[in-house]
Amino acid sequence: MKIIHQRDKCIGCGVCAVLCPEFFEMGEDVKADLKGSKENKKTGNFELVVEDTKCAGEAAEGCPVEIIKIVKDG
Repeated sequence: MKIIHQRDKCIGCGVCAVLCPEFFEMGEDVKADLKGSKENKKTGNFELVVEDTKCAGEAAEGCPVEIIKIVKDG
């Protein structure tokens, strides 16, 4: 599974970090960071491959601007 975060569209509400602190934290610029992710240079999104998305689904559902996606890797 892969968590995809469109950080450039983040409004900094902090919902993802509250619902899923295992994967999300607020950066110094008041935008959310997907912990341990790498930037996809083609899309500009940040991606993290995980075996278990755990609370990331809740973060995706709670995001008011819908910039967090969970996809099957591959």
